[in-house]
Amino acid sequence: MNLFSTTAVLLLAAMFTFSAAAKFLRTASMTRHWQEYRYPMPLMQGIAVLEAAVVVSMIASLWLPWIRLLGAGLCAVLMLGAVHAHLIRARHKPFMASNALLMLGLALYLLWTTAAA
Repeated sequence: MNLFSTTAVLLLAAMFTFSAAAKFLRTASMTRHWQEYRYPMPLMQGIAVLEAAVVVSMIASLWLPWIRLLGAGLCAVLMLGAVHAHLIRARHKPFMASNALLMLGLALYLLWTTAAA
């Protein structure tokens, strides 16, 4: 794994750690956003579990590269959902989806480079 891939793995692990923690803790800002998305609150906990799975898989992939495909694939699906939530459900300005688009790009990069290896 090259330096950019390692950086992408660690960045995704860090970002998803913060996101999962905000959902598990039901922070005020996350709860407000979730209400804007018009999703049921119990779904927030389910998404947090999936995000935690991304964190575990990204860290594990440093030693077990095949796990990177699973984690990056799950990350890509979650980020497609996040982009949809921001732009379609909540009708946020495109800037609000920029973080999700960046994470989606990193996940797709990891999928591409891992599958090609």
